[in-house]
Formats: sequence, structure tokens, C-alpha cells
Amino acid sequence: MIQAEHLIFDYPGHRALDDVSFAIAPQTITALVGPNGAGKTTLLRCLVALDRPGAGRVMLDELDVHEAPREAHKRMAFLPDFFGVYDDLTVRQCLGYRARAHGVPRERRRAAVEGTAERLGIADRMKDYAGTLSRGLKQRLAIAQAIIHEPRVALLDEPAAGLDPEARYSLAAVFRELRADGMTLIVSSHILAELEDYSTHLLAIRDGRIVDLRALQATDTGETPTPMQLRLATPDPRIGPLLASITGVSDVVVDTQLVHFSAAGGAQAHHALLKRLIDEGLPVAEFAPAQGSLQDSYLALMRKQPVS
Repeated sequence: MIQAEHLIFDYPGHRALDDVSFAIAPQTITALVGPNGAGKTTLLRCLVALDRPGAGRVMLDELDVHEAPREAHKRMAFLPDFFGVYDDLTVRQCLGYRARAHGVPRERRRAAVEGTAERLGIADRMKDYAGTLSRGLKQRLAIAQAIIHEPRVALLDEPAAGLDPEARYSLAAVFRELRADGMTLIVSSHILAELEDYSTHLLAIRDGRIVDLRALQATDTGETPTPMQLRLATPDPRIGPLLASITGVSDVVVDTQLVHFSAAGGAQAHHALLKRLIDEGLPVAEFAPAQGSLQDSYLALMRKQPVS
């Protein structure tokens, strides 16, 4: 669906993205995480063709987004961390303006405005001026404006910043519904507990480099990878290459005796995988679906990365 290939982006005296490559599957929600200054916002802006990398490319299916940015923007939505709404316009007027700006045909605009407002839970606020809305409702309006043209992909930079817990919970429900409707989302946030409520994948970045991409939960796209972990009784250097060579196994990360990976299929496939490892003579002591929070995974990743 979305594929970044060897992206490099430089600011004066600083490399923000350093040979970044990854692929995002359709109908998933990817949590983009990393420390301040890691390159998250720069990466999002490159993905949506607002900034052009010095090297590499971004593909949206068969489309190079930097070679055809206008076509890419028809299929993508972007909500920056500092968004704006027109305070002196009503919700209906804001959505109608953005529908026109996104090129929604005249005959479809009314349905697009009303359908998007219903989707984001602001249909009862159509006559209210944007400036009178709460922070949470302004956030919903901003997302509605971004997706009114029904893009296939939405990229959101810190969408829950400044929201209270109830508004964050409500926003998470919106993201899950958008995914259920077929949209692919990439969401950057520092609120890891909130990301865990709806994310299917983790994409971690530090110092402009990707340090991990893994499944957090099953998806509805063909094979359904399950996050797994195993523990070896003693370290064995064969475990990483062997797992990586097995069909249906991905995202292998070896930390001495503890191994994280994703495995497609159900219980029978996992049983066959465990049997294969034991038959190969590997000293498997534990083998089970991965436990622990997204925050645990993130902190463990960051502790393993050297500080530049």
C-alpha cells in the first residue's frame, strides 16, 4: 500500500531521515513513535508529498507521490500537529469549503459534508461556529475536513494533543471505525497508552532511522500475523536466521534469549512452528503470544538503541 524506499532528508547541519525504508499494509493503523527530534513529522510530511526527500521515493500502490503530488493528495489526507479551523465559519461551511478545495464534485458535496459529519460525530453541530467548539470537537472537525474527499490513507501528527481522557477515548473509537471502513492510518503520538487502544502496528524511529516495525494485533488483510515471543533456555545464534527463513514469520527481533516475532495463521500453524523449532534442536523454554503494553515495547526498543 505505502512503501518508503531509502528516504534521506537533510536540514542544514542535520540529517532528519537516514536511509528510511518500510512498507505499510492496507487497512491497518500504524503507531509512529519515537523521541522528540526523531524525525516523525519530517517522515509524515515526506510520505504525503509536502516535503521532498533528497533521495529515495514514496510509493502509494503504483504511484510515486513526489512525481505526481496532486494525484497523491486525492488519495491521501494529512492532519498536522498544529491544525487550523475557520472560527467565523459554521461547521457546515468549513466542511463545504474543504469539499470544494479537495475537488469533490458539486453534485456530491452535500452528501460528502453530511456523511463526513455523521462519521465524525459532529452532525448535530452543523450550525455551530467553529470558534465556539471545544478542543475535542475542533479536532473532530479538523479530521472531517482532512478526509472529506474519502482518501484511502490518512496521516495524523499528534491528533490527541491537548485532549482530555474522554475526548481521547472518543477519538480512538473514530480511528477504529475509519479502519473498519477500509482506511489506512498512520498516527504519530507521544501518548502510548492511547495508541495501544487502536493501533495494529508499531513503527519506531530514532535519530532518523527505523528501529522497529512490528504487528501489535491481528489484521483483516489476508494472513493475520500474531505478535509472538519465545524464550530460549540458552542463547542460540541459529534462532534469528531460522525464524526469518520460515514462511509466515516476520518482524523478527532477537534480544539474547528473548525473541519477538509475528507469525501468520492460527493455533495449528503456531503448533507446527514450535515443533519445527524443537525438531531443529533449539532450546525453546517458552513460546506464547506476546504480552506487555505498547509502552513496554517502546521503552525496551529505545533502551537498546545507542544515543547519538
